[in-house]
Amino acid sequence: MQGKLYLCATPIGNLDDITLRVLETLKTVDLIAAEDTRHSIKLLNHFDIKTPMTSYHEFNKVDKARYLVDKMREGVNVALITDAGTPGISDPGEELVKQCCEAGIELTSLPGPAACITALTISGLGTRRFCFEAFLPVDKKEKQWILEELKTETRTIILYEAPHHLLRTLGELYEALGDRRAAVCRELTKKYETAFRTTLGEAVRYYGANEPKGECVIVIEGRSIRDLKAEGQEDWKEMPLNQHMEHYLSQGRDKKEAMKLVAKDRGVSKREVYQQLLEDGE
Repeated sequence: MQGKLYLCATPIGNLDDITLRVLETLKTVDLIAAEDTRHSIKLLNHFDIKTPMTSYHEFNKVDKARYLVDKMREGVNVALITDAGTPGISDPGEELVKQCCEAGIELTSLPGPAACITALTISGLGTRRFCFEAFLPVDKKEKQWILEELKTETRTIILYEAPHHLLRTLGELYEALGDRRAAVCRELTKKYETAFRTTLGEAVRYYGANEPKGECVIVIEGRSIRDLKAEGQEDWKEMPLNQHMEHYLSQGRDKKEAMKLVAKDRGVSKREVYQQLLEDGE
């Protein structure tokens, strides 16, 4: 019988956040593939886990994924862990999942910590609709393309950044997106966890005078659809009705108020909006 891949979420700071299911899985699989074995051995030692490890990281992800798939074909059960958080989210685990799917290897994800979701929920910004950009590209042209795209993004935006690049990235975001509301979340789940709820402009000024420490998650308010419409970049009538409704619902408005605003934007009656939503299964 073939083996199975287990994507095991590990703590992003506080070791008590590991789940009982992950602990049991790490103890019972045949092999643990870890992004950095030197880092992960501390976690395994803390929980007295003796399962053998092998390295699986950005620089060997393609060839090592083939090796692990072959092992699973032979019946080996493999757990994949990243340095912190959920494998496959902004890390090389994506490649292993892809190859397993192509090879017909069974896999499952054991839910647990993810820095992007943790930061979003404490940011004070809208959580109903959001997009995750991970780290901005290093390539200047690609980064500029992403920033241009984010200018018109109406969902809450989540990005990762290392402390020594935080000020530069905040400056680029401020220049591209304007002075939006934002939260800079650091040291998540650790003793000195902070969620600095501010604006991009104020964050640039603050971190220009105060050196940041710890891995950072930047959460940014999405662009107002009304602003886009005022600039002629958005036509309400061309927007799907459910997306138009979602814009107002994500601001915390109830369904009745959202329908009223949608009707006003589109120049129709609330009854027409209600009827269309019924027909669309909303």
